[in-house]
Amino acid sequence: MNTEEKQQQLHDKKEKIRLGGGQTRIAKQHQKGKMTARERIEYLLDQDSFNELNIFMHNGSADLAGTHNDVPGEGVVVGYGTIDGRLVYLFSQDFTAMGGSLGEAHAKKICTIMDLALETGAPIIGLNDSGGARIQEGVSALDGYGDIFYRNTMASGVVPQLSVIMGPCAGGAVYSPAITDFILMVDQSSRMFITGPQVIKTVTGEELSPEELGGARTHNSTSGVAHLFGSNEQATLDHLKKLLTYLPNNYQENPPEIKPTDPGDRCTDELLAIVPGEAKKIYDVHRVIEVVVDQDSFFEIHPHYARNAVVGFARLNGRSIGIIANQPQHLAGCLDINASDKIARFIRFCDSFNIPLITLVDVPGFLPGSAQEYNGIIRHGAKVLYAYSEATVPKITLVMRKAYGGAYVAMGSKSVRADLVYAWPIAEIAVMGPEGAASIIYRKELKESANSQELLQEKINEYRQNFANPYVAARRGMVHDVIRLGDTRTALVNALAILAKKKVINPGKKHGNIPL
Repeated sequence: MNTEEKQQQLHDKKEKIRLGGGQTRIAKQHQKGKMTARERIEYLLDQDSFNELNIFMHNGSADLAGTHNDVPGEGVVVGYGTIDGRLVYLFSQDFTAMGGSLGEAHAKKICTIMDLALETGAPIIGLNDSGGARIQEGVSALDGYGDIFYRNTMASGVVPQLSVIMGPCAGGAVYSPAITDFILMVDQSSRMFITGPQVIKTVTGEELSPEELGGARTHNSTSGVAHLFGSNEQATLDHLKKLLTYLPNNYQENPPEIKPTDPGDRCTDELLAIVPGEAKKIYDVHRVIEVVVDQDSFFEIHPHYARNAVVGFARLNGRSIGIIANQPQHLAGCLDINASDKIARFIRFCDSFNIPLITLVDVPGFLPGSAQEYNGIIRHGAKVLYAYSEATVPKITLVMRKAYGGAYVAMGSKSVRADLVYAWPIAEIAVMGPEGAASIIYRKELKESANSQELLQEKINEYRQNFANPYVAARRGMVHDVIRLGDTRTALVNALAILAKKKVINPGKKHGNIPL
């Protein structure tokens, strides 16, 4: 063969592999409303930026039946490209080729791009659509999963790792996404579970549909395993693209800055109409966030899970920030087990990748009840304290209204090393609410009083005046300044600016032991 013929042969070989499982299986994929592995890459990356690697890698060992499986591309497409001009490494499992099942060579292909991502400091994206371990390869397939899990762990906190579940992801396969930073799913199409509906029915007698057991809505609202979902594959990949705009390439870089969309000193007097002065009245903290941050920049994470807490990314004067806020509309903004996990994990991600934290506090305490105690609210609540204390990024806290008891301490207080703490004049910072405190402190007088209700109200007002206000904390240096609601954005922008070059090094150690 001459050079031209060999080049044609190369072209033909690649084209055959690029067809995956063939036109019939591609058509079936499309009938399910799903793109192919390569179509997903094409949609996600900048035009003509994808560079495929290991296209010819093949598992040469015999399977359990003593034959060689010819699986085009080993059921996975791997390589690198750009999103908005930024380098990313990615793999995309091909369900048309033996169900995207993971075998030894499949795993090696994924490990190749994970190693390159670590060496070059770029994000790792996994597009998961696989029937699981390739049974024909036996323990070699399981060993391949272990190699991937190990690299997920080593990459944690070094480069962002983003997983998109675009079909089935079951059994041991779920643990790679679970170790990564964010999981995105597709509504009515994605499935994640350790054991499927049939196994559960056999073992426990419980009947569940795949969607009920491991669908996008289940994992976004009930289990908290997933962080975001889209109505279709394109919408889900759009979420991924937007998420990346807030993140740096690796832990040694700062997040990208953009030109501010509105003035840093913009007045926020509209907060007066949003936040009631009365501590027991509810409001939507999303409205506060939207007023304070750059216009249209808030991108919520875990919006359907533990809704008594709100976390997400935003921009403040063009800079990426992480927002943590209590939500009075749900459980009065109390901290419970799920909200504690949600907040702690988000803090640790932001701290890993140099994203400053702004905490908006309106918290009446930890959620009371035997269910919370029996399920470990002490252990889970401690995660929030640990995460704030460990974080070395700029930490700015605003006490909006209530900040009571241990929950006040946990929500980014000065004592867990917030750099700057502000409070509105309507803030109440105390061991507990004035009503509860007065009832306990003056219970003897109230019991003996002929007009206990009038006396109680008098004592409540007295306690609020003497203790439950921001000025007591300000006098002791726990609050750095009490600010007008209209000056909120200006104060936060200025605080972020002066803390931009903050450097803190925690004590040297192998690693801490967070209360998991």
